[in-house]
Amino acid sequence: MISTSSRTVVIVSGAIDVLFVVAFVIIGRASHGESLLGTLVTLWPFLAGLAIGWLVMRAWRGPRRLWPTAVVVWLVTVVAGMLLRLVSGQGVETSFVVVATLVLGVFLVGWRAVSILVVRLLKG
Repeated sequence: MISTSSRTVVIVSGAIDVLFVVAFVIIGRASHGESLLGTLVTLWPFLAGLAIGWLVMRAWRGPRRLWPTAVVVWLVTVVAGMLLRLVSGQGVETSFVVVATLVLGVFLVGWRAVSILVVRLLKG
């Protein structure tokens, strides 16, 4: 059984991941001057990839852990997201793969690293 505080950490961690994936898509679309109407078309493969990453890692067991949780969730999000884009007829240009990998890495691994650092600093 998961305690209430642990459950809260899982829910908040999952929500932060989702928010960063959404931010990645919105920033990317805006940087290309694209309308927000197509955001869901761009978003769903990466959200599905994120869900797959959480399931593969059983991330709920240690949602703030950097290794291997954050790294595997990040890489699965990118790979599954790109594969789903490919099979759904969306573009998968090399430059997009590179940018997505870097940005999602900073977002999905980065918030966890900052969280760990803050907790350590607060504990003294």
